[in-house]
Amino acid sequence: MYWPIRAPTIFVAKVPPPSPSIDYDSEESAELVRHSLSIGSVPDDEGNEAGKEATDEEEEGRKIGEKEVGETGSTSGTSDADEKPRNEEAESALGSSEETRSHLVALRVARSGLLFATVTRSELTIWQTKPTAVVAHVRRSPLSIDSYGPNVDVMIRPDSQIFVVQTLLGYLMTYSLATDQNARVYKPTFVGNHHHQRKPSMSGSGGRVLVGDAGIVPGAGEAGGVREFSLQFRMVIKVDAGISKALALEDELMVATVKPSAIQCIRWTPDSTGNQTSAETLSRMPWMQKKVIITDMVYDRPMNLSTWVTNDGRAYAVQKARSSENGSTSRTFKGYCFHTPATPDEAAVKVSINARFSMIAVACANGSLFMYTARDYSGNIPLSHKVAAPSDSPGNITFVNWSPDGYCLFVGYQNGWATWSVYGKPGGNSFGTRAALIVRKPNEAYLSGVKYGAWIANGGEILLLRNQGDELIWSLEFVKSAVVGCFSSVNTARPMLQTGEQLLIYRGYDQDDNTMISQDSSVLWHTVQVPASYLAENWPIRSSVISPEGRYVAVAGTRGLAHYSVNSGRWKTFTDARMEQDFTVRGGMCWFQHILIAAVECHDRYQLRLYSRELALDNTNLVHLETLPSAIVLVTLTGNDSLLVYTNDNVLYHYIVQSLETSVRLVQVGQITFHGIIRAPARVRAISWIVPDEQLRDGDPSRDVAVATMLFLVDGKLVLLQPSTTEGGELKYDMKVLLQNVEYYTLTRDQPPQQLTSSPMDEDSHLGDIFPTVTVQNLSDSLWAFDGTDVRVWIDVKDILESGEIGRELPVPVKVPVDFYPMSTLTSRGILVGIESELVQRRDIGFSLFKFSTRTHLFITHLLRHLLTAHQPGAAVELARNYEHLAYFSHALEVLLHDVLDEEADTSPNPEDAVLPEVIRFLTHFPHYLDVIVRCTRKTEVASWKHLFSVVGSPQALFEESLSRGLLKTAGGYLLILHTLEQLSSSSKDMVRLFARAVQEGDWDLCKELARFLTALDNSGKTLREALELVELRTPAEEKRSFMFANGFEKGPESLDGEYEFLSLGEKLGDGGNSV
Repeated sequence: MYWPIRAPTIFVAKVPPPSPSIDYDSEESAELVRHSLSIGSVPDDEGNEAGKEATDEEEEGRKIGEKEVGETGSTSGTSDADEKPRNEEAESALGSSEETRSHLVALRVARSGLLFATVTRSELTIWQTKPTAVVAHVRRSPLSIDSYGPNVDVMIRPDSQIFVVQTLLGYLMTYSLATDQNARVYKPTFVGNHHHQRKPSMSGSGGRVLVGDAGIVPGAGEAGGVREFSLQFRMVIKVDAGISKALALEDELMVATVKPSAIQCIRWTPDSTGNQTSAETLSRMPWMQKKVIITDMVYDRPMNLSTWVTNDGRAYAVQKARSSENGSTSRTFKGYCFHTPATPDEAAVKVSINARFSMIAVACANGSLFMYTARDYSGNIPLSHKVAAPSDSPGNITFVNWSPDGYCLFVGYQNGWATWSVYGKPGGNSFGTRAALIVRKPNEAYLSGVKYGAWIANGGEILLLRNQGDELIWSLEFVKSAVVGCFSSVNTARPMLQTGEQLLIYRGYDQDDNTMISQDSSVLWHTVQVPASYLAENWPIRSSVISPEGRYVAVAGTRGLAHYSVNSGRWKTFTDARMEQDFTVRGGMCWFQHILIAAVECHDRYQLRLYSRELALDNTNLVHLETLPSAIVLVTLTGNDSLLVYTNDNVLYHYIVQSLETSVRLVQVGQITFHGIIRAPARVRAISWIVPDEQLRDGDPSRDVAVATMLFLVDGKLVLLQPSTTEGGELKYDMKVLLQNVEYYTLTRDQPPQQLTSSPMDEDSHLGDIFPTVTVQNLSDSLWAFDGTDVRVWIDVKDILESGEIGRELPVPVKVPVDFYPMSTLTSRGILVGIESELVQRRDIGFSLFKFSTRTHLFITHLLRHLLTAHQPGAAVELARNYEHLAYFSHALEVLLHDVLDEEADTSPNPEDAVLPEVIRFLTHFPHYLDVIVRCTRKTEVASWKHLFSVVGSPQALFEESLSRGLLKTAGGYLLILHTLEQLSSSSKDMVRLFARAVQEGDWDLCKELARFLTALDNSGKTLREALELVELRTPAEEKRSFMFANGFEKGPESLDGEYEFLSLGEKLGDGGNSV
């Protein structure tokens, strides 16, 4: 659901070169020593120091308390002779030339997303995200670099108050960051500016206009200006055992050491007993392999889970153990190995946790990825799916990073990068680039390999560092589906994309059939810019929703909301900034006619607010306000006027949207709890229900919650809860998992009415006579789901409900394979709509850029084949009637025939299992089936023709039928088939008949094609002249007949009058030809 777009923005910090007068982080190395915490060697199994071999690996490991902060003393535990080769190693690893000294070696983004940090081998730079600017910088002295080694990594404490720099020689240098909330720096000034500028227009938005310093309208997210920060050195922490990986957590700094391999925890402040450090060797952890070193380590706060990767290719899920769990404080961690490589290529190298979907991505040595599902904390972490490398030679994986919402996985390689959806659908990648163009354009280096990347702007952008080293930071923007921020049935029915500042609304519904299936994005997508006044304070856009009719759109950023009319092009924003900044949209939004229903959080209160599009956006104009006792997880409209509200206390509320003469209000008619059924309400991504038809027609709305079948999307599981009653009359639910790895689903009964197919049954229909048991078959009650690979369809959701009532197995959904990411199902048009990313590289422009193209795929062919395979021809014909009016319907039938023929011509199935006869009988119910057969035949290999005509019948008979129906061009196609099969008679009576009929009908285009065909058979032209004579278009000549007409007609064309007698019926039915 994420796709890269446009060209990236490039940032670079140009700092002054070192000079004797510059202020370093300290004047002397001894200054660092006086503020140091020395973490000595970690005792191994027998208390040996680092570097000494342990002899008993089964002895109980122990925590160690290290030296307290010393005022004086050396921080080095090695001699100068030992230090020299280590410094030489540092120079060779990071480079010592002036060119490489300024190369960025690491980048980290703070949890809040407001700041990020970069390091070179000697400098630490703190950046503000919006406006993007350097707010703090420190350069280490040459003596400091010589003593502690160059920088190799940086960590940020979650509250962004402490920054930790890791050096190559095993030191951790900590810095504190302070800020004044009211102080600002970098105020803009313009030379020669006399403030002669117009006030910006809001295009009738009815909102306010923000004007910043010097009369400048601030950009997106820039209303707060550049804040003032102060970066102060704190201390140096020495780790004698060597550092392989370090993490900055809320309470402590977690360090994985090398020799011995252990985990050291350094608290930011001493605990109640005065201890500040503790450690545990890996060999004392019973669930770990022996003699391994941790190479990668990540921690996820929402899941409270760490994942470790060791140098033997295994991956472990780890949690900190409580003392009460083990009865002893000797065990600090508990864990479980969930990834064991079967081959060296499957060895884990990097790992990333996706809390939103309970997924763990393990990157392997060969560039592939193993995706695991974390079902619980007791080691139940099964493999979900695998993702192959995007290229034959991608290089080693450098990093793996999930987007903040968990919908996109970004993987960096030595030779490029790639993205995937959460369950494995490929997105954009850089492996299709032309290397020759990148070499000549230094600013394109991010395409040839990246070292590290981190998401900002709530997943709207990602910051990238070049793999080979560079001063530049690339910020690549992404466009994502509106379903990511606001899962609703309308957003899945009407595709809409969003960036941090714009909306792209799909408008293919208003186009004709041929335009809708084109790939012209300028015609199919309507771009809308969100007002600058709203973005200045509330960037980025976090969620958006469109109305069922496609007339209105609402957006919500960090605070407040705004809405837009597609027809008038006018925005409405809050006129009072305090009202806008007073609440946050959490739980989603939806439209009911012109009323916007928003779930908001305001001062720890949880509310449903109703705003009218026709009124000014102001809290005094609220149409209705409903307060709930718990945080709202999601809201969704279903049916004509039902609103479902699911809250964090596991309660589903049912409201009726009641329209009055002058206003609209919500009336609660029922509620139900799911305690014991849904364990984590926050993990519910979508909810729908299916109310029985009789209840909808005649039932009391207060009874809907008791009789409705519930559909929940929890993580990636599509769960069905079917109600029943116990012997005591209590309500209970039978749970069934319909599908795993679901990225989104659509219940068509909740889609806008104009999106649904209409019933083809009418008074003139004879289907009831042909198929007495056929029922009305359309997709108005179907269920669609995308599992990351294919779209799965249940044609009628009632089949699922009936299987549960009688205890049968769930019906198998129809599989619709797609080679792009499907965003929506246009049931009325019979297609799936999606987009795919595309990289544009041209020699005439100085940069590369990403764009997306619109893709469509016919789904009706797959549904028809499913019904025919199930021996339901009546249902197939009934379903096809819904789409007979489409311009591409005959093409759909042709694809259906081609797919079945292509498969069965190679496999030769048993007669009772063959589907081709069913397809042929199905095609005969449509008037253009002869065209479908001939076009499919001519696009199929000749080797398959024998199998096709063994089922269809002789091509000679099809030629006769085409001629009788007046389908002259179709008949000409069958003549070509007869010629290819060498079944064209020597007298060629059929050729003359068709030629004469074309002359009679005045179809000169067909005459031209037939003449061209005869010329190709005989380059001398003799055959053509004789044919023209036979149809009386040329005076007969006394000469020897050609091979085509050696046994020609003894009479003239008048001898064909008898042949034409049976064509009178065809002349009435046909129009002299058929269009393709």
